[in-house]
Amino acid sequence: MLRALEIRDMLIIDRLDLDFQPGLNVLTGETGAGKSILLDSLGFVLGWRGRAELVRTGADQGEVVAVFELPEDHAAHAVLDEAGMPSDGDELILRRVNRKDGRKTAWVNDRRCSGEVLRQLSETLIELHGQHDDRGLLDAKGHRGLLDAFGAYPALQEDVRLRWRELSKARKALAKAEAAIAEIRAEEEFLRHAVAEFDQLDPQPGEEAELDIRRRQMQGAEKVREDVARAFQALSGDGAEGAMGDAVRWLEDATQQVEGLLDAPIDALGRAFAELGEAVQGVEGALDQLRFDPHELEICEERLFAIRALARKHSIVADDLAKFGDDLRVRLKTLDQGEGDLAELAQTVKAAELAYDQAADTLTEARGTSAAKLDAAVSAELAPLKMERAVFRTGVNLAEAGPEGRDEVAFTVATNPGAPAGPLGKIASGGELSRFLLALKVCLSQTQSGVTMIFDEIDRGVGGATADAVGRRLSALSEGGQVLVVTHSPQVAALGAHHWRVEKQVEDNVTTSRVVPLDDGERVDEIARMVSGDHITEEARAAAKSLLAAR
Repeated sequence: MLRALEIRDMLIIDRLDLDFQPGLNVLTGETGAGKSILLDSLGFVLGWRGRAELVRTGADQGEVVAVFELPEDHAAHAVLDEAGMPSDGDELILRRVNRKDGRKTAWVNDRRCSGEVLRQLSETLIELHGQHDDRGLLDAKGHRGLLDAFGAYPALQEDVRLRWRELSKARKALAKAEAAIAEIRAEEEFLRHAVAEFDQLDPQPGEEAELDIRRRQMQGAEKVREDVARAFQALSGDGAEGAMGDAVRWLEDATQQVEGLLDAPIDALGRAFAELGEAVQGVEGALDQLRFDPHELEICEERLFAIRALARKHSIVADDLAKFGDDLRVRLKTLDQGEGDLAELAQTVKAAELAYDQAADTLTEARGTSAAKLDAAVSAELAPLKMERAVFRTGVNLAEAGPEGRDEVAFTVATNPGAPAGPLGKIASGGELSRFLLALKVCLSQTQSGVTMIFDEIDRGVGGATADAVGRRLSALSEGGQVLVVTHSPQVAALGAHHWRVEKQVEDNVTTSRVVPLDDGERVDEIARMVSGDHITEEARAAAKSLLAAR
């Protein structure tokens, strides 16, 4: 609910403080007094598009502050949370400044915010209805949401949204698989040839280094083996091993005659003889290792060169060949299995489409039933508004499928029997349109709460009993909530719970606008003025008192 509106230096308003109340708040005044400026200023602080130049002449900046009272479950709390601006208690303060150079700055509860946040908040705070309003009931884009709120079938809507998400997911998976298969199929010939090449060679990690070492060993083995063989011959047989053996025997024979003099040399030669034996065995083992088959060298070189050529072909290091080959096999397997996978994914899409169609059909049926009920309810409201011959229809037509179903909803009217039906804003005249909007709003009001409704001269072109019917419906809409109405109708003004008069004054050739709250006596004079014009007669006062008494 809008509790307060403060305006500073906007258009012809220099300073204005308004405290609004629950129920029906009416604003009256002569044409041009500035009633539209109040709505312009409110729209400005809510982030709506409006006049380009709002700052009062001579001022550096204009400012508007709007204070709202929010119940705990109000939709504005969710908007604030989404914007990272948690609400503080049950009060919401919007402030926006318009500087002379055109720059605008906004705050929510003293925290800077964007115009987009203001606009999102405005959708939960204010509804503006009038003859030329394209934000409310005249906006065909919102008709489906209004019908759904009237029908109250959230479970059906959520089921359609769920089925749509599942269908979208299945379609994306199929499209992704088709794209992957198409990409692989484009290189099918390469894959099959490459996999066959890898299968034939079967390179292993580390194999290239092992082959290189073995090749080098075999290449140098012949020369090395000759040197090792000479060393073996020199150490074994009649060589060093034989000479050392002879020396040990000779010393052992002589040791008996020299009383231990040769014991140490004999022991040393024994140790040397053992070490020599180990050396001979090692050299002999090396000779065995250095034996090679020239055919083996040829085979080793061929495989080494083949591995290196394959690595160069695919621009990778030899040790990565095995993994690269596995990747190629996976891609080829994906291609070979692709048709089966695509068929399975296509079946999943088909099942998801069927589930979505069933849910959407159920929602369409519910919308059709609700449309008939809404048409009947609006028709019942039109009769007291002297439009009993008019026809209101809620059209539910097939549209492109989406998360909200496959329906397009549009409110149409025919003002006379046999006349063609069409959109509200194009078929109805000013006065008729106002009454259509009011009847529709009365029927839809039960579906929305916590929103301040503003009606801008919605009673234009009607009078007498019809104006009274308009006023009583506005009063009914305000019960338990808040309605602001800008009116020229004395019947509507008399039904207001709170009344303000907008008036213009000129001082020192400067025109300003002000808003004056009216007490009971002042209300009589204002309503009498609305009845008879500037010259207020006693008959007009009597009529005003009668209207006020009839509340």
